[in-house]
Formats: sequence, C-alpha cells, structure tokens
Amino acid sequence: MVVKIFFYGMLSAVAAIFLEEKYRGIDEFFKILSPNLALAGLFLSGAIIEETVKYSAAWLGTLHNQELDEPVDIMLYMIISALGFAALENMLVLAKFNTPLATFRALEMSFWRFALATFLHALCSGTIGYWVAISFGRGSRKWLYWITGFEISISLHGLYNWSIMKMTGLNRLFLPIVILIVLGCLVSYWFKKLKKLKSICIIK
Repeated sequence: MVVKIFFYGMLSAVAAIFLEEKYRGIDEFFKILSPNLALAGLFLSGAIIEETVKYSAAWLGTLHNQELDEPVDIMLYMIISALGFAALENMLVLAKFNTPLATFRALEMSFWRFALATFLHALCSGTIGYWVAISFGRGSRKWLYWITGFEISISLHGLYNWSIMKMTGLNRLFLPIVILIVLGCLVSYWFKKLKKLKSICIIK
C-alpha cells in the first residue's frame, strides 16, 4: 500500500503540471484586475490544484481497500501521497539545471525544494488527512470537517507560495519556516489524537 500510494502521488504531480499549465492564465487575470489580487492567483493556480490532486491520489489508492482500518491510516496515506508528489516534482525542477553554470542555482533550489517544499507538501496533506479522518461518524456535518481541512491546507500552502515568490531578504526565509513550524506542531498533535481513536474505520 505504501508503494502504491507513493506511486499514485507521483502520478498526481503529472496531473498538477498539466492543470497548472492549462490554467496559468488565472494568474495573469488576477494581476490585470489588480496587483494586490496576485495572491489569489497563487492560491487558485497552485495551492488548490496541488492539494486536490494529492488528496485524489490517496483517495483512489485506498478506495475500498481493507488495509484502511485505522483513523490514523488516512493521515499517513495522505502524507505518503504528498511525498510521492514532491519526489517527482523535485526531480523535474532540478533536471532543468543541467549545466555547470547552473550549479549554484541548483544548490539553492535544492534547499527550497528538499528542505522546505517537501515538508510543506507532507504537512499540508497530513492536515487534510486529519480532518477527513475525524469527519466520519459526523453525519451531514462531515463536509464541514473536510472543508476545514482543505481551507487550512490551501491557505498556508498559498501563503508559502506567495512568500517565496514575492518576499525578499530574510522575510523570504522567515515566513516559510514559521509556516512549517506551525504545521509541524499541528500535524504532530493531530497524529497523537488520531492514534487514540477506535481502530476500525473502514471506508466504504
């Protein structure tokens, strides 16, 4: 299951590339309306697409599978899907720097991709996984939990994208690290909460 979900996550990166290319005009549309709306473009063209395809990969990989029998499994499979997504995304990004003159730029990009972006993907997906896991048994209110998870994940993902693209100096590093620390603390706390729940939650 781990290998399967990881592979699905890699495939979801391909889907994200296609969708982001197709809807790249969203960024330009918001910039034309107002420079202050550029952040909205980052949310729509980047964060929403990436979080949705990572969730879809985990959902397709675990649908009707009996291995999904504990609440914490949902969170784990979401994180595994995100790691598969990040793995392929990182390889494709770094493959662009294939000349000696690009070595320094590649090292800088490696830091942003491996040290920061990979954790961002994993933690954002873990956030969605937690809220999906606790939504079961909530009746008609379960969609509110799903929406909450996606809202938190997409908002912080979009803010991260904006900070590394628009900020300069130390702020360009400070805000992403703060976002990762906050997400890391939340995901750790949520993981411990899920481990205390009843160990049977097979999704039909």
